[in-house]
Amino acid sequence: MTGLSDALASEDGKARYVRGLFHTIAGRYDLITRVLSYGCDQRWKARLVELSQPRAGLRALDLATGTGDIAFALASRGCRVTALDLTLRMLQLAGGKPGGASVGLIAGDMMALPFPSNAFDLVTSGYGIRNVARIETAVAEIRRVLSPGGLLLSLDFDRPSNALVRAVYLAYLSAVGSVLGLTLHGDPDTYRYIAESIRRYRGADGVSALLARSGFAECRVIPLLGGLMAINVARRRD
Repeated sequence: MTGLSDALASEDGKARYVRGLFHTIAGRYDLITRVLSYGCDQRWKARLVELSQPRAGLRALDLATGTGDIAFALASRGCRVTALDLTLRMLQLAGGKPGGASVGLIAGDMMALPFPSNAFDLVTSGYGIRNVARIETAVAEIRRVLSPGGLLLSLDFDRPSNALVRAVYLAYLSAVGSVLGLTLHGDPDTYRYIAESIRRYRGADGVSALLARSGFAECRVIPLLGGLMAINVARRRD
């Protein structure tokens, strides 16, 4: 795993690695999220959507949209949705799904959002914040594009605070990721990235603390799967 660790050792290195990785796995993205979530991925995304209190006319931005699950769910509830992803192939796959024409699909970077300030009432993300090269920059951009009082919801893997639980969790993800990566792509490091990114992640509580320092209020964490996954919730202060 030395090569993977080296690739993630710097912000620039992580940005390059993530860009290449998600282009490689785009065609298997839906399969992998279902497998690694024990089939719970859709239920967790539905929970996030309900927490967002979607309504007709709500201006929503879904970041790291992948193949569009959250974006399409919001659009089906009447929201005016823009979906952004770093990977063009992900957006192509999203556009080919039923409902693909119901959202605006844009290729872009979470650390440099191509939108004016105060443009959205809601920002969502599924497995996004953990993957950016610099979380502080992404959070600042999210705050900028949210209108005062706007809501942020982010679903992601968590980093268990208990050292033993964390070690077992990461070992499991690394082992399963190795098998899946070797089987599907001929490279065991492909999905080992998930465990390695969690190892370096500040976790949902750390993200919540960062949000509180960065102009957000009502910051809370909703644990899922016994705390192995989580939804961060926060509201932009005026």
